[in-house]
Amino acid sequence: MSRFEPLNAGNLRSDGRRPLELRSFSAQLTTHPSADGSASVSHGLTQVTACVYGPREAKNRGQTMHDRALVNVEVSVAPWAGEMRRQRARGDKRTLEFAASIKATFEPVIQTTLYPRSEIHIHIHVLQLDGGLLQASINATTLALIDAGIPMLDYVSSLSAGLYLTTAMLDLTSIEESDLPSVTVAVLPRSGKVTLVSMETRLHVDRFEEMFKLAMEGGKVLRGEMDRIVRERTAALARQMEGGGGTKEEDKMDTDDL
Repeated sequence: MSRFEPLNAGNLRSDGRRPLELRSFSAQLTTHPSADGSASVSHGLTQVTACVYGPREAKNRGQTMHDRALVNVEVSVAPWAGEMRRQRARGDKRTLEFAASIKATFEPVIQTTLYPRSEIHIHIHVLQLDGGLLQASINATTLALIDAGIPMLDYVSSLSAGLYLTTAMLDLTSIEESDLPSVTVAVLPRSGKVTLVSMETRLHVDRFEEMFKLAMEGGKVLRGEMDRIVRERTAALARQMEGGGGTKEEDKMDTDDL
C-alpha cells in the first residue's frame, strides 16, 4: 500500500498534474562550446547536461575497433544534486550501471561504422534531480549528439511511466518513483523500435503493456518538442551564416513558422 497519496480526490497529482500530463520540458543546445556537441534538458525540476566529444582518436588504443567507433559514457553528479549525490557518486556501482544503460541505448542508434578506429565520448552531468533521471539523460544525449553532427538512425526519446492502483501515470517525480512501480522506455519514434526498457520494481504483467504503450506515446510527443528545438537552433545558425542579423521579433516570427 502506498505511503502517500499520489492522486487526490480531484484525480490530481502532488504537483497539480493529471495522471498522463507531462512536466514542463525545456532544452537548449550548444551549452558548452568547448565540446563538439552539448545540450541541457529539464524535465520539471530535473536538469541534466550532456556533452559529446568526438569522433576523435581513442585515448586507449587497445580498445580501438577497426570497423566502427567506440562509444564511451561517463556520468558525474553536481554536489548540490540532492539524494543523487549520496546514492550515485562518480565511480560507484550504480553510476557505472547507469552509464552502461546509456551506452546500450545509443550504440545501436549511432552510425558508428562511419567512424572506424575512433571514439565518441559522452559525458552526462546531473545538475538537479527530481525523478526521471534516465529519461532526461537520454533526451539530453540525443540533442547533444545532434548538436555534434553525429549521424543517428532517428531521435531517441525517453519517458517514464508508473502505476498507482489501476491508474497509469507518466513522467514520474522522485517521490512517485520511490513509491510506485515504474518503467522507463526509450523509443525511436519514426520506426517505433524500442532501444531501452528499464524497470527496477515489480509490476504485474497484465499492467505492463499499458504502461509500456503510454510511455512510447509520450516519447513521441517529446520527440516533437526536441525536433522543434533543433529546427529553431538550425534556423538561427543559418541566419547567422547568411549574415541576416534580423531583429528579435523577426527571428521569433521565423521560428514560429517551423
